Amino acid sequence: MQEPEIRPALDTDVPRLTEIYNHYILETAFTFDLEPFSTERRREEWFAKFDTRGRHRLLVADAQGELLGFASSRPFRPKQAYDTSVETSIYLVAEATGRGVGPRLYGELFAELATEDVHRALALITLPNDPSEALHRRMGFELSGVWSDVGRKFDRFWDVAVWQRPIVLER
Repeated sequence: MQEPEIRPALDTDVPRLTEIYNHYILETAFTFDLEPFSTERRREEWFAKFDTRGRHRLLVADAQGELLGFASSRPFRPKQAYDTSVETSIYLVAEATGRGVGPRLYGELFAELATEDVHRALALITLPNDPSEALHRRMGFELSGVWSDVGRKFDRFWDVAVWQRPIVLER
């Protein structure tokens, strides 16, 4: 597999990013969205909220025009006191998992966020999801707690683990 370039997402990436995300909607409980997105809806409701500066970023792993995945930071909660905390997410195509793409994407995202007024990153992980928990642990996240039976998908209830890390890790 070609070593991917990590770069800000472009409008032209939205169709492929939508395909990647829709796979997780249809095949996994890792997102609690239940219905696939159209490209247009994804562009308007999701992509438009990101920028190349500021707290809310969207980065892609691009292997010579083939998008392998994305990482994002977005508002954690709508109240202003939460502004310096962001919720992060990462989604990869199957063939990119376990190949170092996730740590590179997250590493670049956190490096960019360290230049902004961001203090804390939070990640919500549907359980079980050992690979995602391992990635977040590797990236300096710590488990904060587990919310029991908070999402219903595929006719069952799912637990969600809450992970957090400071944006600037102490060394």
